[in-house]
Amino acid sequence: MRRPRIWIALLLAAVSGVAAGFLALNFFRDRPSIIPTPAVASTASVAVAARPLDVGSVVGPADVRMVGWPGDAVPQNYARSPEEVVGRGLITRVEEGEPLLITKLADKSAGGGLPIIIPEGMRAVSVKVNEVIGVAGFVLPGTRVDVLVTLNPQQEQEQATTRVILQNVQVLTAGQIIQRDAEGTPVSVSLVTLLVTPHEAEQLTLAATEGQIQLALRNTLDTEEVETQGAKVNSLVTFGVERPKPITPSRIRRTPAPPRNVDRVEVYNGAERTVQSF
Repeated sequence: MRRPRIWIALLLAAVSGVAAGFLALNFFRDRPSIIPTPAVASTASVAVAARPLDVGSVVGPADVRMVGWPGDAVPQNYARSPEEVVGRGLITRVEEGEPLLITKLADKSAGGGLPIIIPEGMRAVSVKVNEVIGVAGFVLPGTRVDVLVTLNPQQEQEQATTRVILQNVQVLTAGQIIQRDAEGTPVSVSLVTLLVTPHEAEQLTLAATEGQIQLALRNTLDTEEVETQGAKVNSLVTFGVERPKPITPSRIRRTPAPPRNVDRVEVYNGAERTVQSF
């Protein structure tokens, strides 16, 4: 009687296992996939410079190309079409492939050239320079300089004087132009254009007219103004004043050594007096 019962139990177990496997297969087959599908990143069309463009340049159709830009990394104030930038002047230099941001462009009515980069209330003044005045060519747009002037002796002053008249002045442009000399011969002249206030423009013009100016290049991070007293000829060399003679051993005054403490004894032999020291 036990053998039939064992077979019946095994049969029931097998049937239960098959039924459980069938139910599990149907459950996982009908269940939707939980693996997320990667979203397609959106892109935006951004106007960039097709070539390097200098300050004051007016953007033309050949200066612009459109590129795809990741939608989550689009720069602010970007141009969405060439029409937004063509015909506008640049107020800062742009390199090839750099986005043409609206904040880097002047209005179409402003045109191009130097005027669009001059802030309101400021003036641009150009002065002639040479290799020495222009600090051997290191005075470039964007650098900052101090302006010194040297005035030669006149009725109001008895000696040449050099002094700093302007400090921490921004250089707008630096380059060369061709002009004719007194004989009509074309010559190359170097010019540096400085950004100054109206009062500083007066000082710079007067200094360039009445004296000789010199530019001193400074660190762009150093914006502190320094109080100076200027330099005069008599501060460099001295005339008519006898230089002090060097001290020699023969001229050194020697202080005599203080006398030593001694003991004295007076001896009287009748009317004769003698002194003995110990």
